Amino acid sequence: MIDPRLLRDDPDRVRAAQRRRGESDAVVDDLLAADASRRESIAAFERLRAEQKQLGKQIPAAQGDQRAALLAQTKELATRVKAAEAAQAVADQTFSTLMAGLPNVADERAPAGGEDDYVVLEHHGSVRDFDAEGFAPRDHIELGTMLKAIDVERGAKVSGARFYFLTGVGAMLELALVQMAMERAEQWGFTPMIPPALVRPRAMDGSGFLGQAAADVYHLPADDLYLVGTSEVPLAAYHSDELLDASSLPRRYVASSPCFRREAGSYGKDTRGIFRVHWFDKVEMFTYTTVADSYAEHERLLSYEREWLTALELPFRVIDVAAGDLGASAVRKFDCEAWIPTQGRYRELTSTSNCTQFQARRLEIRVRGAGGATATEPAATLNGTLCAIPRTIVALLENHQLADGSVRIPLPLQPYLQGRDVLKPAGTDE
Repeated sequence: MIDPRLLRDDPDRVRAAQRRRGESDAVVDDLLAADASRRESIAAFERLRAEQKQLGKQIPAAQGDQRAALLAQTKELATRVKAAEAAQAVADQTFSTLMAGLPNVADERAPAGGEDDYVVLEHHGSVRDFDAEGFAPRDHIELGTMLKAIDVERGAKVSGARFYFLTGVGAMLELALVQMAMERAEQWGFTPMIPPALVRPRAMDGSGFLGQAAADVYHLPADDLYLVGTSEVPLAAYHSDELLDASSLPRRYVASSPCFRREAGSYGKDTRGIFRVHWFDKVEMFTYTTVADSYAEHERLLSYEREWLTALELPFRVIDVAAGDLGASAVRKFDCEAWIPTQGRYRELTSTSNCTQFQARRLEIRVRGAGGATATEPAATLNGTLCAIPRTIVALLENHQLADGSVRIPLPLQPYLQGRDVLKPAGTDE
């Protein structure tokens, strides 16, 4: 959640951020009213409690009718105190509920608008001209079938739509990508992690995934646990209820984990293949730092994603995501979108978000000694996808395919595939 002081001191900034997200700014007035009511109820309760304590001190010295009057007054005051305490609890809950539904204040540099209002920042690599090469590109499913690397028919038979098997070289390609991504991240200073894929409600809510994204989350009601849609969730909760020393920051983690998404609202989108699925594996970067350092860290995470996609020799572009397409936790997000030949467009492969103190406030993660101060403040958190496996496989197969259905392997990935420099269709010579 955002800092309540920002709401009180600069409500116009919060209103403007809501409008850039394409959301109503009326919630700001509702919050200001709720905050005023909450603070008034606290003051009223404290006045009555002080009066109650003062009255209690008079009773022992009182005699006769005076004592009886004071006791009667105490009884009446106790009822008022109890009512004031209940009113305070209601006001607190009203304010907390409204605050929980308010997204982070979008960065003023984030483009206003929705999904289609992004700004393209840069292009990398060259898009292949398949016409000039004399053949039409096959899509990843045709290539995956020829390579005996992807089996969506049996995935659907076993688990339903948007599930799949990676088989043979497909399975080996996933393992190679995970190993390469984890090793690269470790070289950049990240601590490798294998986090749990099931989390308690607080971890899911604290990281901001039970608000606007709740419909996309799998819940196991018998255990009151959630399947994570990204390892951002357990990594964000890793230091919950902890006080971190500023000298220990930044703390950088990289996790490999399965991810589960219901893909609510995606009916009819990307129904062919493995681009949009209910389960996939992903390598995710995560950083704890201070707000002051978070903006430079955001650029650093983006630079790692650029380096990764460049190593895979994929043509891609970087976009500044519009405010209305940000998650609730983020103030700004950059996406790296790879060119998918058979779709004739760029599609998201990686993203990185700066969540400033939004998640840390919810999860009670504080920093002591930031800027040499002795006081504490909420930490800042950032996340960045390094490798979403199925989408990366889609991009690799389609961009590096050859006329006969073989797929060239980029040089940096070859050591993780037992030195293979090309994947050949099943039944051909290795």
